[in-house]
Amino acid sequence: MRIGVLCSGGDSPGMNAAIRGAVLRGVDVHGFEIVGFMDGWRGFHDGEYIPLDRLAVRGLSPRGGVVIGTSRVPPFPGGLGTPEALRAVADRLADYGLDGLLLIGGNGTQTVARMLSDAGIRVIGLPKTIDNDLGGTDYTFGFDTAVSIAAEAIDRLRTTGESHRRCMVLEVMGRDAGWIALHAGMAGGAQVTLVPEFPETIEQIAAWVLSVRDRGRSSLVVVAEGFRLAGAELGAPEHQVTREGRDGFGRPRLGGVAEVLAPLIEERTGVETRATVLGHVQRGGSPTAFDRVLATRTGIAAADAVERAEWGSMAGLRGDTIEMVPLAAAVGALKTVPEARYAEVRRNFG
Repeated sequence: MRIGVLCSGGDSPGMNAAIRGAVLRGVDVHGFEIVGFMDGWRGFHDGEYIPLDRLAVRGLSPRGGVVIGTSRVPPFPGGLGTPEALRAVADRLADYGLDGLLLIGGNGTQTVARMLSDAGIRVIGLPKTIDNDLGGTDYTFGFDTAVSIAAEAIDRLRTTGESHRRCMVLEVMGRDAGWIALHAGMAGGAQVTLVPEFPETIEQIAAWVLSVRDRGRSSLVVVAEGFRLAGAELGAPEHQVTREGRDGFGRPRLGGVAEVLAPLIEERTGVETRATVLGHVQRGGSPTAFDRVLATRTGIAAADAVERAEWGSMAGLRGDTIEMVPLAAAVGALKTVPEARYAEVRRNFG
């Protein structure tokens, strides 16, 4: 059996470990031939791929980045999921002599995987995203690493903030789901955590910061990039903060909400406030041990699923077990922070 591996979307720590797990199980145990497409769908369209065997994946588990590259090149240049575009993908698979695809990616990639599967193209999904916003799995690989990096940043910002009696605002990634902010804020003992799912007013944020000041402490505020202030008028800078341009999915580039919040907090509290945007540091470097193990297990499970012909599924973590779940369960709805999870930490803000 000849299988293609393709990574799509943003990079996420653990992707190399997932490739390694799939190759070691697929090639050495099941006797598959596996190839990896370079730079995601670009390599698929351009016919650029490399053979993947034990030698090719040696030592990959601790390495960050993606050895075969990833990109936001669209899978359907001729139109999003049209019958003609889907047939073009199927024809390319036949040209390459492939029996199926392993698609490593987040919500967008797994949505494409479902479209391909519904069209009769044999695919299996491997869930990666630092945002942890994909359904069908308790955790995605890359998330634990991003949280660990953010928690370390909180530890470092806290010492400098306390030295100057400043309020420090740390912006982390999270366009629509605040999982990184929630977990990093809890791990680092942040006094305020702001997530996209639950807007807060600037008055409430200021009240929390003043409460911390009145106890003789310095506030640490963690904010997800997609957070919006409650009550802000549509179009106001504090309602939607964007960088110039759009991302590979045509969405406005987010980033800078911390730089908007910091002067607003200082204006209302009189507490000197500084902003730090963590940005792509959260994606870089070696994955944590947890992500290495989860990604490796995911790759192994995906290769085993190919052997069992469990096409149209994704290798998700359920409890401590990797289970093959239908792609429809993974992409049916964005996995966001539940109100109860936010409420349990909000009670301790300030």
